[in-house]
Amino acid sequence: MDVDALVAPRVREMQSYAPIVPFDVLSKRLDMAVDRIVKLDANENPYGSSPRALEAIAQSRLMHIYPDPDQTALREAIASEVGVAMEHILCGAGADEVIDTLARSFIEPGDAILDLPPTFGMYKWEADILGARHVVVPRRPDFSVDVDAVERAVRETAASGCTPKLLFVSNPNNPDGSVTPRADLLRLLDLPLVVVVDEAYIDFSTEESLATLVRERVNLVVLRTFSKLAGMAGLRVGYGLFPTGILGHLWKVKQPYTPNVAGTVAALAALTDRRWLADVVHRMVAERARLSAALRHFDWLTPLPSHANFVLCRVGGGRRARAVKEGLERQGVLVRYFDRDGLRDCIRISIGRPEQTDALLRALQHVATASS
Repeated sequence: MDVDALVAPRVREMQSYAPIVPFDVLSKRLDMAVDRIVKLDANENPYGSSPRALEAIAQSRLMHIYPDPDQTALREAIASEVGVAMEHILCGAGADEVIDTLARSFIEPGDAILDLPPTFGMYKWEADILGARHVVVPRRPDFSVDVDAVERAVRETAASGCTPKLLFVSNPNNPDGSVTPRADLLRLLDLPLVVVVDEAYIDFSTEESLATLVRERVNLVVLRTFSKLAGMAGLRVGYGLFPTGILGHLWKVKQPYTPNVAGTVAALAALTDRRWLADVVHRMVAERARLSAALRHFDWLTPLPSHANFVLCRVGGGRRARAVKEGLERQGVLVRYFDRDGLRDCIRISIGRPEQTDALLRALQHVATASS
C-alpha cells in the first residue's frame, strides 16, 4: 500500500518550516557545554521570564486541571493592559496558533494570502498548508512596503478569479526591524481584505500600536505575543485583537484548551510586573544601540536600523554570511543567517545581555582575523 499517495498533494510538495534548534541539541552538535553557548539566533529575551511569572508557576496547584476554554482571566488582564475590551481578544499557544486559527477560519483552497517578504516565514507556511495561493509583493530594498504594488496585487488577484482574503504585515518587520508608517497601514486597511498587523516586536519600538483601532475597523487584526517582551517563548502564549464580527467565527475553530495553565498563570503574573518589563525594554533598547554602533567598526558589516530586539546586518567585503555564521558558531556564538531574495548575504543578531554582546564582538574579531 502506498500510504504516501494518500497524503494531501499540497503537503507532499510543501517545504517544512525551519525552526531554531534547542540548547541541548546544539550542545551535543557543537560538543560544547550549554553555559558556553551564546544564543543570539532566535530573538529570545536574554533576561528570561518575569520573576513574578516564575514564582506564580512554582506556586500554582492547578496543573492537573484543564485551562479555562474562555480564557476569561487572561483576556480581562490583557484588555486592561491594551485598552481594548475582552470581547475583542483571543489567546492561543503563541501568536502562531492565533495566526493558524485565523487562517483556517478564512482560507479555502485556492483563496489568496498576500505576503510582503522578506518577512516572517509563518505566513507562507499557512498558505502552503491550507492550499492557498501565496501572492508575494516584495518589499523595497530598504524593506519598506510598496503600498501601490499591494493595491495592484489585490486588484489583479481578484481579477484572476482568486479571492484575496488575508494580508500579513509584520510591524516592526522580522527579520530587519523596520516599521511601516501608520499612514501606509491605514491605506492598506482600505483594501477589500483582512489586514493582519503582527506586532510581536512593538514593545521595542516607539511606534504606536494599532490595537485600539480593532474597535473601529472591521477588517483589522492585531497580533501580540508574550514571547519577546515577557521572556515566555518556551511557554507559548500569544493573543490577537479582532473586530467582534471576526472573533465570533474564530471561537468555533480554535482548539479549546490553549494556552495551557502554566502559560496562563505566567502571563497573568507578568502583566503585573510592569517595572521589570519596562526595565528589560530599557536595557535591550540601550544594548541594541551599543551593538549597532560596535558592528559598524567591522567594515564588512552593515547593520540596519532596527525597532525590534535584533539587528540585521548585510555582509560584504568579499565575505559570505554563511561563512560568518559558521565561524561564529565554532566559537559558541549563534546567529541567524539568510541567503535568499531580499536577504542575500545577511546575518541577524538577537539583542543579548552586555556580556553576550562582548562575546559576539570578540568572536567577530576572531572571524575577521582568521580570514584576513
